[in-house]
Amino acid sequence: MAAQAADSSPAPAGGKRVTTVVRPDLRTGRLVRSVVIMPRAVPQGRAVPEVVVSPHVVRAVIPADEPGSTPAASMPGTLNEAVERIAADQQLPPALIHSVIKVESNYNPNAVSPKGAQGLMQLIPSTARRFGVVDAFNPVDNIQGGARYLKYLLDLHGGDYALALAAYNAGEAAVARYGTIPPYPETQNYVQSVARQLQKNTASQPKAPAPKGAAGAGEKKSTRIVEIRQPDGSVRYVSQ
Repeated sequence: MAAQAADSSPAPAGGKRVTTVVRPDLRTGRLVRSVVIMPRAVPQGRAVPEVVVSPHVVRAVIPADEPGSTPAASMPGTLNEAVERIAADQQLPPALIHSVIKVESNYNPNAVSPKGAQGLMQLIPSTARRFGVVDAFNPVDNIQGGARYLKYLLDLHGGDYALALAAYNAGEAAVARYGTIPPYPETQNYVQSVARQLQKNTASQPKAPAPKGAAGAGEKKSTRIVEIRQPDGSVRYVSQ
């Protein structure tokens, strides 16, 4: 019959407790004695010294540009630089783009509206795809798409800022249907908000000449908007 015994020996000089354990070897049936050395117990009431580890600061390492990637020097350093560059490409006043961004998202690149509009200039997915936006939450990509859309709407409405902004908010079809700013409180307030913001943005800047073809504040336009249905079923609007 298997038997097991254990006894403890007095603590040696090193302060460790030695325990001898006798138990049967399951393979041979013989009793085997083993010695277990236990660490010295900490007496009650004795405080354990606290070990303080100094923090080690690791600095981030910026990897080198991968082959084929866009050089860092060619990327816009600030959002303002991106707006300036894109505005020049689209022949738009930078203040207009800034005004739309301010009213649409208050410069929040991750903004999403209840209707699903995304990013700084609040592009709905179909509009983003239409104007070549790959990532609507990428600030530069979003601004490029929004600026292209603004440029298209201004060209469509003969440079009339009010109609272009109304179409940006309510859609081209709504402006084409009414021939003016649609009677939607949201759209009317939107046009006024962007106009006020545009006035603030340009107040401290040197007065620049109006964009070519822009309509005056009270000027009447005789532009006619025509709806054209594409073979794929999509709808486009052109001015005549």
